[in-house]
Amino acid sequence: MKKKLRSIAGVTLIEILIGILISFVMMAAMFTSYTVVNNTYSQVTDRAKISTAGRDVIGMILRDIRLAGFKYFNDNVQTSNEHAPIIITKSSNFAQNCDKIKIVYGSIAGKPTGTPPRYTYERYKITYQCKRSKVPNKSAPPLPGNKFPPIDAFAIYKSIEKWNTVSKAWDDPKTDGNDNTYEPEIIVDYISDLVFNPIDETGLLIKPPPTPTNATKDKLYKIRTVDIALTVRSTKDFFRNSKLRKILAMTDSMRNIKKTDKFLRDTIVVTAHARNMGL
Repeated sequence: MKKKLRSIAGVTLIEILIGILISFVMMAAMFTSYTVVNNTYSQVTDRAKISTAGRDVIGMILRDIRLAGFKYFNDNVQTSNEHAPIIITKSSNFAQNCDKIKIVYGSIAGKPTGTPPRYTYERYKITYQCKRSKVPNKSAPPLPGNKFPPIDAFAIYKSIEKWNTVSKAWDDPKTDGNDNTYEPEIIVDYISDLVFNPIDETGLLIKPPPTPTNATKDKLYKIRTVDIALTVRSTKDFFRNSKLRKILAMTDSMRNIKKTDKFLRDTIVVTAHARNMGL
């Protein structure tokens, strides 16, 4: 009987505990690796989202700036100072707003009419401007009424208006009945800054940006390119630690962004060629 018991193969309690310990160590290593890979993937995804959002907006602005000053050969719309192709308004308070740009271009209304057939020519004005974001900051202490303050960012709004050749003014998109116009609409949120710099034919910065009434009004039609800098912020914490991070602004050191938080900010800088200016 004793010989039979000795010949039976088995596992002792100590061996079982050692096996469990080894399995636990392997699972812990696998979980750690998964966590690292998952965090890296999340960061790459967040960075890609920021880049995509910024580049989509930049592409839209580039296309519209290229339209500035365009009009058809037989365009007979009477022009005025209101039809300046590009008007840039620099930010007066970096904490409350960014730069603003107005772009004017010509178009036609549908198909030609009459005998002989003639087109009806039109003028449109596109405006890009920043306003404080309305996205609630749920990580901040709530305000009275259990409402949260907005996040520390801007939203970019775009609007299109049509010139009224009778009243000699820009129609209100609310009441003009035109499908091509609309009131200011949000095109992107989580913006830290938006900068427009007009450049003349010699490659020099026009400062201040020309308007029909300011000191550089003689350069109103000498804008050849517009430098654009768009700084986009991540929608959630990106870095593990909160520390002071600095984003350098384009040409103006007073607009350098200094924030102590965990957000990622990425700046896209491009140059838009106003190809219809100076023709």
